[in-house]
Amino acid sequence: MTDPALNDPSPMATPARLFFLFLAGVSFVLASAGLLIPGLPTTPFLLLASFFLVRSSPRLNSRLLRSRFFGPILIDWQVHGGIRGDVKVKAVTGVIIAVLLTIYLSAAAWQSVVAGVLASVGIAVIVCVPVAKRGDPEERQ
Repeated sequence: MTDPALNDPSPMATPARLFFLFLAGVSFVLASAGLLIPGLPTTPFLLLASFFLVRSSPRLNSRLLRSRFFGPILIDWQVHGGIRGDVKVKAVTGVIIAVLLTIYLSAAAWQSVVAGVLASVGIAVIVCVPVAKRGDPEERQ
């Protein structure tokens, strides 16, 4: 017997679908790495992963939207047009902690400078992303 989920009709031809699945995987890996690497933004790569999954595997995109960690970020962006303020604060805090650890553990001054520059770019991206507007009266009901 075959798994019916594997035989889902796709909106794309197989080569294009496989290419988009590959791009979704690369985007997801970069988004995951962005959680740990200062200067590598998570949200844009997560949005790209969702973009490619919608076109290649809506079932996998649904799983991504339901994920405990990445789902709320995607839903906030899709529904509310931004990222929650508390998520932005946590992201900036994480970047600062990572940079401080890098500076503390690095042997060469150039590594600290590179970490600081990359962190500045990451923090600038985080700050520039709009804050999710969650004040709709319909939402509170």
